[in-house]
Amino acid sequence: MGDNIPNGESVSAATTRVFFKRWMIVFLFSFYSLSNAYQWIQYGIISNIIMKFYQVDSFAVDWLSMVYMLAYIPCIFPVTWLLDQKGLRVTALLANALNCAGTWIKVVSAEPGLFWVTMLGQLASSLAQVFILGMPSRLASVWFGADEVSTACSVGVFGNQMGIAIGFLIPPILVPNVDDMDELARHIKVMFYISAGVATVIFILVVIVFQEKPELPPTQAQAQARCIPPEQYSYVGSIWRLLCNKPFMLLVLSYGLNVGCFYAVSTLLNRMIIEHYPGEEVNAGRIGLTIVIAGMVGSLICGIWLDKTKTYRQTTLAVYVLSLIGMLVYAFTLNLGYLWVVFVTAGVLGFFMTGYLPLGFEFAVELTYPESEGTSSGLLNCSAQIFGIIFTISQGKIIDRWGTLAGNIFLCIFLLIGTVMTGFIKSDLRRQKANLQADGQISPAGSETSVQEFEGTSCSSPWQRQS
Repeated sequence: MGDNIPNGESVSAATTRVFFKRWMIVFLFSFYSLSNAYQWIQYGIISNIIMKFYQVDSFAVDWLSMVYMLAYIPCIFPVTWLLDQKGLRVTALLANALNCAGTWIKVVSAEPGLFWVTMLGQLASSLAQVFILGMPSRLASVWFGADEVSTACSVGVFGNQMGIAIGFLIPPILVPNVDDMDELARHIKVMFYISAGVATVIFILVVIVFQEKPELPPTQAQAQARCIPPEQYSYVGSIWRLLCNKPFMLLVLSYGLNVGCFYAVSTLLNRMIIEHYPGEEVNAGRIGLTIVIAGMVGSLICGIWLDKTKTYRQTTLAVYVLSLIGMLVYAFTLNLGYLWVVFVTAGVLGFFMTGYLPLGFEFAVELTYPESEGTSSGLLNCSAQIFGIIFTISQGKIIDRWGTLAGNIFLCIFLLIGTVMTGFIKSDLRRQKANLQADGQISPAGSETSVQEFEGTSCSSPWQRQS
């Protein structure tokens, strides 16, 4: 029997099921996200070597990282529109085609004087990133059950973080700081060939394995989303509703501040470490690895915690506060002269700062349901890219003039602002309410978003019901 809802329609629970293939899909996504994220940081962590090889200044090398951020901002809206119109598989194919193309362009660029070619390859890879960053929450919602979506989203983010970790670790090992330009060119070409080979294999696997969606929806909320007639959905209308959603917009700003700080720290890490510990390029990479590995652990723990407790706002605020504390400790201990201290403080910073990533995605989905997960995640990432560019350029200039401590304090100020913003976010867990109502655990009157019938009767727009 269906529940009665305010507009007089009858709502019954849809048939739902989770499939084992969901794990294959999310891990395959993680692998191609890994390949793309690795390329983002592979230049920055050996920035002094890249400067010498291509005979460019540090600002030019910083742009090899910042082009990832810059490309995202104008491209996110057409890409999220494409995700809504064509779905996960088409988006995955385009992401991997661009990612693979970027790696092979870089192979050609392994000669002094070809900096513009390596920038072209990095631009192709940065365009691929636009199709990747907003996918974890959408993929988790489409494929996973209500009690595992946060964990699945964390696994999706895990791949991106693992790629950054490998990007910190491998380039300093593959490309030693030698003076012979021919030898250096060989080392750089080996690095590029390895990433191109991996990207090509992953592209082939995506073509063969990656599937749009399971035969049956995994949750009642996803069942509702499936039965929205295409003519009732407006992409522009969805963007407008998101921009008018005050809790979500506070999250957009606070997320951008936190992740923008992470982007700046990652891009400038080599410069900060080398300034206090000359000749420690390999350890700079290991410190970056420590940041991201700790963050991967934090992401998984936070994802599992959210699935168990559903305490989105409280967990997000707690992790934000601890990110601020971690940044302060890192800032004041970097110049002590003890590398082991930097490893410890960087690990603490990474655990919370990169552990925050899946929290932001999943909290956004809860605040904005039934809007597209790709669109809400896209706006979060757009904010992060904008702040990432601003913070990287600003912190780089501050470091050049006043040193690393001043540059890191600059970031701490904005993390404090983001913490205050997070405290003002009202927790309205719409997706949870939709699932609970369909399961008969709450009445329709207690939910802002009611569930539609998936089979047997007609469906009306969930946005009409909200109004």
